[in-house]
Amino acid sequence: QVQLVESGGGLVQPGGSLRLSCAASGIGFSFRPMGWYRQAPGKQRELVARITTGDNPNYADSVKGRFTISRDNAKNTMYLQMNSLKLEDTAVYYCNVFPALSLWGQGTQVTVSS
Repeated sequence: QVQLVESGGGLVQPGGSLRLSCAASGIGFSFRPMGWYRQAPGKQRELVARITTGDNPNYADSVKGRFTISRDNAKNTMYLQMNSLKLEDTAVYYCNVFPALSLWGQGTQVTVSS
């Protein structure tokens, strides 16, 4: 059974940091490229960052230099370190394989506000 559980979101001021976690099961985690996605109110879900099975990352231009994606295959867990957060980073953040499956977790809300 596929399960994707995101955590670590919250309310943070501009310039602040958060670390998101994704616990995955039922997907053969260590054999799959993974990605972090986000959906802001009124917008389509977008890919924020992805990481290969060999730990090679790729980032959307909007987060490059501020976000860092990583994974721990022993723990079936993926992370997203988010620094220098901006108002426009406010969204629900989801993890999934890359390309994404049709099944999504509940996401974790990130709100950047002063």
